[in-house]
Amino acid sequence: MGLDTPNKKPHDRLAELLSEDMGGVNALIRERMASKHAPRIPEVTAHLVEAGGKRLRPLLTLASARLCGYQGPFHVHLAATVEFIHTATLLHDDVVDESSQRRGRPTANLLWDNKSSVLVGDYLFARSFQLMVEPGNLRVLNILSNAAATIAEGEVLQLTAAQDLKTTEEIYLQVVRGKTAALFSAATEVGGVIAGVPEEQVQALFTYGDALGIAFQIADDLLDYQGDSSATGKNVGDDFRERKLTLPLIKAVARASDEERAFWVRTIEKGDQRDGDLEHALELLNAHAALEDTRTDALAWAEKAKDAMTELPQSELRDLLIDLADFVVARLY
Repeated sequence: MGLDTPNKKPHDRLAELLSEDMGGVNALIRERMASKHAPRIPEVTAHLVEAGGKRLRPLLTLASARLCGYQGPFHVHLAATVEFIHTATLLHDDVVDESSQRRGRPTANLLWDNKSSVLVGDYLFARSFQLMVEPGNLRVLNILSNAAATIAEGEVLQLTAAQDLKTTEEIYLQVVRGKTAALFSAATEVGGVIAGVPEEQVQALFTYGDALGIAFQIADDLLDYQGDSSATGKNVGDDFRERKLTLPLIKAVARASDEERAFWVRTIEKGDQRDGDLEHALELLNAHAALEDTRTDALAWAEKAKDAMTELPQSELRDLLIDLADFVVARLY
């Protein structure tokens, strides 16, 4: 099943194939984000949940469970859990980042206030724990609660690592595993666990989600420096302006001369950015092959995700998950 036949994107085809299950997830999300006593909660949550978005993480849980032959009702609960955790982190992230837009719409903290965003995010985290308990599977609870802790840890690590030129690729990977890959891998792994498949298949689903999440984030970080802003929704160089030390910069800093390092200290560590600095940063990234090497890393992680799928039974769902790994890096060609 190739990327261009049919022409729909893999996540859209996944959504079509799993539309009945996804309908159940959406109904459960609406039911559980209600609040008798605090109408602000459904207002804020609905603004974010109904803003569109690909719903990729809950789709991964549904696809993994169905791929493993699961016939029970609880994959819907787990998919809703994953979406609640994701939505809670978005509410908190927008406060931390002082963001004013998400998916082209005003953020909740802009429309309401920071207090509402933080507290509603807390409410959704609590709701996610209620949901993940309902299948009565201790291992599922362990996986999802660990993911929630890893996400929080990754966000805190990013606070200290983002503008520190001593940040290594290993630390970057730890941040990415926290802020992106942990929920991808938990989403896929619990699908296998709830279905009761052999351990090597559960591990393969974890590896797939982990590698997919890392490829997804590396691709995102690379596109910040060479993407089409009309397609990405971001201006080229936003990460540079925000002094975020992502993988392309980490590679360039590691290869920098003393003079070049002084430039990175001024612009990233000290935040003293001037006209022409972004252009000079791009020159250095290209001179040290940092962009090309970052692209190679993203493609390698996508291949790792695809390789993991060979442990799973042949099916249309498996082909779509393989296509999805290709799709997250197809933007880099």
